[in-house]
Formats: sequence, structure tokens, C-alpha cells
Amino acid sequence: MAKSKFEYVRNFETDDTCLRNCYIVVRLDGRNFHKFAEQHKFSKPNDNRALGLMTRSARSVMEELEDIVIAYGQSDEFSFVFKRTSTWFKRRASKLMTHVASQFSSSFVFYWKEFFGEQPLLYPPGFDGRVVLYPSNRNLRDYLSWRQADCHINNLYNTVFWTLVQKGGLTTVQAEDRLKGTLAAGKNEILFSEFDINYNNEPVLHRKGTTLIWEKREETVTKSMKLPNEEEKDVAVTRRRKTVEAHHCDIIGDQFWEKHPDILEDDTC
Repeated sequence: MAKSKFEYVRNFETDDTCLRNCYIVVRLDGRNFHKFAEQHKFSKPNDNRALGLMTRSARSVMEELEDIVIAYGQSDEFSFVFKRTSTWFKRRASKLMTHVASQFSSSFVFYWKEFFGEQPLLYPPGFDGRVVLYPSNRNLRDYLSWRQADCHINNLYNTVFWTLVQKGGLTTVQAEDRLKGTLAAGKNEILFSEFDINYNNEPVLHRKGTTLIWEKREETVTKSMKLPNEEEKDVAVTRRRKTVEAHHCDIIGDQFWEKHPDILEDDTC
């Protein structure tokens, strides 16, 4: 490639190569999504259409970047974990983050009608991102546990808050005052004693969030085969292929990780 006298400006670029042997986590958060949810009349405390669209967008990211071994999402955020040995984009943080953010944002717009039908998208959504490195399996699991614990804390509060407003007749200010200083046990007591709601029976999607992983699934396809007499015949062929599957379950304990041991790489490597 021919060089010019202006080539020197490349020296101003910052080296943002991610440290080797670390999991690369890209976390996206909806920008000003409180306003976005109000403008698009999302159901409170949870809108299954919006959660489904977030998951579909995240699946699109994983299908585009196959080095992502697991993704976890709740509310208006999603975290994507690249395997420790990934060399995508030469491990440049800016490239990884911008590719994930752009793929997610464009998918959110592209699949909007699939979840919201004829309800118009009033303006483009925005997502900010950050890159964090985790050197060990314990660090990564603790990060994902933190995000799932955050899902539980936020969803319990929102469930009680909107129950007080929608069923208890309180204003949002009154509901906020009612919940000040309450712990988890107190919030559960309000739901059960005043509204006969057992929080543990609320949809697991809302309580646990969504975990996406790669899994092998058998699928049957029809292929046209030519027989010795030159006739063609449709034959059913079964094959195994990797697909992105969603789970709504606990990822803080060991059971999930023992069931899917291929997600994490060996710490001794």
C-alpha cells in the first residue's frame, strides 16, 4: 500500500489490545431507556415483548460472533463473554465493543415488528458499552452472579412497587415512600399479606433473567438425492448443529455450570 506524508497520524491511535488469557466481557446498557420505555408504553413492571426483543438481538450478536461462549441479560442490559483464547479483531477492545453494540442496536430495530407488531418505533434506541477483563473462571462466574443478583434485587423492588400502584391504588411517590428502608423479607411480606402474591411464583424469566449459550441440537432436513436409475428422491437427513439456546435459571450455584462444563476454559491452561 502506498504511503503518504499524512501516515504519521496513525501514531496517535491508542493500543487497546485486551490482555491475553482473560475472558473479555462486553456489557451493553440501554441509553435513557426509562424514557424509551415510557414513550413506547412498555408494560410495568416487565414487558415480555421488550425482553423478547432484547434476547433476539443478543442471539443475533452471538450468531455473528461465535467466540462469545455465554451471554446474560436482564432489563435493558446484556453481557457478552468472549472466550479467553479469542483472537477476534486482534482482541482490540474498541473493535469488540463497537461491533457488539452496532450489531445489537441494528438487530433491535430490525426485529422490532416481530415483537411489537404494528406499534411504531418512534425513534432509534441507543446502547452504551464497556469492556471488562476477567482472568479466572471464578472471577467470571462472580461477575455473572453479580448481574443475576442485580436482576433479583431490581425485579423484586419493581414487582412490589408496581403492585402497590396498580393494585394498591398508591401514587408512584407514595409507593416509593412505602418501600424506603425495606429489605427483601419486607417486600415479600407486602406482596403476600396484602396481595396474596408469592414472589417465587412470578415468571422465572423476570426473576432470573436470560442466559444464552451454544448447544448442539438435532435437526431433520429433507435432501434431494439422485438414485442409480437417475431418479431423484427426497430423503430425510438428521444432523447435529450448534444453535443459541435461551435458559431462564439460576447461574449463581454450581448446577448450571456442571451441566454445561464446556462453557468455561480450564484455569490451568
